[in-house]
Amino acid sequence: MQPFHAHTGVVAPLPRPDIDTDQIIPKQFLKRLGRTGFADALFYDWRGDGATGSQRDFVLNDPRYASASVLVAGPNFGCGSSREHAVWALHDYGFRVVLAPSFADIFASNAVANGFLAARIDEATVESIVAAATDRPGSALTVDLEAMRVTGPGGLDAPIVVDERARARLLEGLDDIALILRHEDAIRRYEAAHSGAL
Repeated sequence: MQPFHAHTGVVAPLPRPDIDTDQIIPKQFLKRLGRTGFADALFYDWRGDGATGSQRDFVLNDPRYASASVLVAGPNFGCGSSREHAVWALHDYGFRVVLAPSFADIFASNAVANGFLAARIDEATVESIVAAATDRPGSALTVDLEAMRVTGPGGLDAPIVVDERARARLLEGLDDIALILRHEDAIRRYEAAHSGAL
């Protein structure tokens, strides 16, 4: 997993509350086992009509946001089922950060485990970012995990909130296995001391 320190990217505004994992990646796309190949399925039902193939009026269909890598959303982002595919789909599409007032716990855990930043910001900051991204499509933000700040157009400079353990893991690039392997010596000592007990 690559360490995450800071990211600057174009903002896609999606200020809806309660965006659930079934909307992020619908169930029919959960058959793949790898972490890639999900970009076209991200927000599939919101992006278009699968029956007719027509596109809907949706932020990710707007070419002005085509290169977006920072998603700004409403509260309770990632609620619903625990599918890790939701994080995979966001990452595979090109997003590196989601900013929202709150996240479902399981989504937040899945994000950290996959090196993806889900950072909390207050509702006033969401409104400010959404207004700027709507008025000036293609505008960028910098999300700095070391400084715990988000900065951008119009003098935006606001705090982000990330659990300290999650922050440490992201800064060091530690997935679940790497986190366990930090205790490899203690594991070996335990196994050596208990090898005859089985």
